[in-house]
Amino acid sequence: MAEEKTRVDFNAPKSLVERADSVVELLDTSRTRLLIDALEDELETLANDEEFRRRLSDAYYDGRVDYNTVETILGREEAMRMKLLRASIDRTPAVPQLEDGLPSDDAFYDGEIAEWTDSSSSESSDDESHA
Repeated sequence: MAEEKTRVDFNAPKSLVERADSVVELLDTSRTRLLIDALEDELETLANDEEFRRRLSDAYYDGRVDYNTVETILGREEAMRMKLLRASIDRTPAVPQLEDGLPSDDAFYDGEIAEWTDSSSSESSDDESHA
Protein backbone atom coordinates (compact mmCIF):
# COMPACT_ATOMS: atom_id res chain seq x y z
CA MET A 1 0.00 0.00 0.00
CA ALA A 2 1.52 3.33 -1.07
CA GLU A 3 1.92 6.06 1.49
CA GLU A 4 -0.25 9.14 1.03
CA LYS A 5 1.68 12.01 -0.50
CA THR A 6 1.50 15.77 -0.01
CA ARG A 7 2.75 18.30 -2.51
CA VAL A 8 5.33 20.72 -1.10
CA ASP A 9 6.52 23.84 -2.89
CA PHE A 10 9.30 26.03 -1.54
CA ASN A 11 11.84 28.55 -2.68
CA ALA A 12 15.53 27.72 -2.42
CA PRO A 13 18.67 29.57 -3.39
CA LYS A 14 19.39 29.13 -7.08
CA SER A 15 22.92 27.87 -6.39
CA LEU A 16 21.55 25.11 -4.14
CA VAL A 17 19.06 23.99 -6.78
CA GLU A 18 21.83 23.95 -9.39
CA ARG A 19 24.00 21.79 -7.10
CA ALA A 20 21.08 19.44 -6.50
CA ASP A 21 20.39 19.20 -10.25
CA SER A 22 24.05 18.30 -10.87
CA VAL A 23 23.89 15.55 -8.23
CA VAL A 24 20.61 14.06 -9.50
CA GLU A 25 22.05 13.94 -13.00
CA LEU A 26 25.08 11.99 -11.76
CA LEU A 27 22.95 9.68 -9.61
CA ASP A 28 20.32 9.21 -12.32
CA THR A 29 17.52 10.01 -9.91
CA SER A 30 14.94 12.77 -9.56
CA ARG A 31 15.23 16.03 -7.68
CA THR A 32 12.22 14.94 -5.63
CA ARG A 33 13.91 11.66 -4.66
CA LEU A 34 17.10 13.53 -3.65
CA LEU A 35 15.13 15.99 -1.51
CA ILE A 36 13.08 13.23 0.14
CA ASP A 37 16.22 11.22 0.93
CA ALA A 38 17.97 14.31 2.30
CA LEU A 39 14.97 15.24 4.44
CA GLU A 40 14.64 11.67 5.79
CA ASP A 41 18.36 11.64 6.65
CA GLU A 42 18.12 14.97 8.44
CA LEU A 43 15.04 13.93 10.42
CA GLU A 44 16.75 10.68 11.44
CA THR A 45 19.83 12.63 12.53
CA LEU A 46 17.67 14.98 14.60
CA ALA A 47 15.73 12.11 16.19
CA ASN A 48 19.06 10.70 17.42
CA ASP A 49 20.49 14.04 18.55
CA GLU A 50 20.42 14.41 22.35
CA GLU A 51 19.91 18.19 22.29
CA PHE A 52 16.97 17.88 19.90
CA ARG A 53 15.45 15.05 21.96
CA ARG A 54 15.77 17.18 25.11
CA ARG A 55 14.04 20.09 23.38
CA LEU A 56 11.28 17.78 22.11
CA SER A 57 10.75 16.21 25.52
CA ASP A 58 10.69 19.64 27.20
CA ALA A 59 8.09 20.79 24.67
CA TYR A 60 6.02 17.64 25.27
CA TYR A 61 6.18 17.87 29.07
CA ASP A 62 5.30 21.59 28.88
CA GLY A 63 2.30 20.83 26.65
CA ARG A 64 3.66 22.70 23.60
CA VAL A 65 3.60 19.55 21.44
CA ASP A 66 1.23 16.61 21.67
CA TYR A 67 1.77 12.84 21.82
CA ASN A 68 1.11 12.39 18.09
CA THR A 69 3.92 14.79 17.24
CA VAL A 70 6.35 12.90 19.46
CA GLU A 71 5.22 9.58 17.97
CA THR A 72 5.66 10.92 14.43
CA ILE A 73 9.20 12.10 15.17
CA LEU A 74 10.54 9.41 17.50
CA GLY A 75 8.30 6.41 16.90
CA ARG A 76 5.67 4.70 19.02
CA GLU A 77 7.96 3.00 21.56
CA GLU A 78 9.85 6.16 22.53
CA ALA A 79 6.65 8.21 22.53
CA MET A 80 5.02 5.71 24.92
CA ARG A 81 8.01 5.98 27.28
CA MET A 82 7.63 9.74 27.31
CA LYS A 83 3.89 9.46 27.83
CA LEU A 84 4.34 7.15 30.82
CA LEU A 85 7.03 9.39 32.29
CA ARG A 86 4.82 12.44 31.81
CA ALA A 87 1.96 10.66 33.58
CA SER A 88 4.24 9.82 36.51
CA ILE A 89 5.52 13.41 36.66
CA ASP A 90 1.97 14.79 36.62
CA ARG A 91 0.91 12.51 39.47
CA THR A 92 1.38 13.84 42.95
CA PRO A 93 1.30 11.31 45.75
CA ALA A 94 -1.52 11.77 48.19
CA VAL A 95 -0.33 13.25 51.45
CA PRO A 96 -2.61 12.37 54.36
CA GLN A 97 -3.97 15.41 56.13
CA LEU A 98 -5.27 15.22 59.69
CA GLU A 99 -7.85 17.86 60.40
CA ASP A 100 -7.72 17.70 64.20
CA GLY A 101 -4.25 16.28 64.87
CA LEU A 102 -3.46 12.85 66.26
CA PRO A 103 -5.84 11.29 68.80
CA SER A 104 -4.56 10.32 72.24
CA ASP A 105 -3.72 6.64 72.89
CA ASP A 106 -6.79 6.32 75.16
CA ALA A 107 -9.09 7.71 72.46
CA PHE A 108 -7.47 5.65 69.70
CA TYR A 109 -7.50 2.33 71.58
CA ASP A 110 -10.72 3.06 73.46
CA GLY A 111 -8.94 2.45 76.75
CA GLU A 112 -7.74 -1.08 75.90
CA ILE A 113 -4.12 -1.37 74.76
CA ALA A 114 -3.13 -4.85 73.62
CA GLU A 115 0.16 -6.32 74.83
CA TRP A 116 2.53 -7.93 72.37
CA THR A 117 4.06 -11.28 73.21
CA ASP A 118 6.95 -13.06 71.51
CA SER A 119 5.34 -16.07 69.83
CA SER A 120 8.66 -17.30 68.42
CA SER A 121 9.93 -18.29 71.88
CA SER A 122 6.96 -20.64 72.45
CA GLU A 123 7.37 -22.10 68.96
CA SER A 124 11.07 -22.81 69.46
CA SER A 125 10.36 -24.65 72.74
CA ASP A 126 7.66 -26.68 70.97
CA ASP A 127 10.14 -27.54 68.19
CA GLU A 128 12.74 -28.67 70.74
CA SER A 129 10.26 -30.93 72.56
CA HIS A 130 9.35 -32.73 69.32
CA ALA A 131 12.97 -33.40 68.40
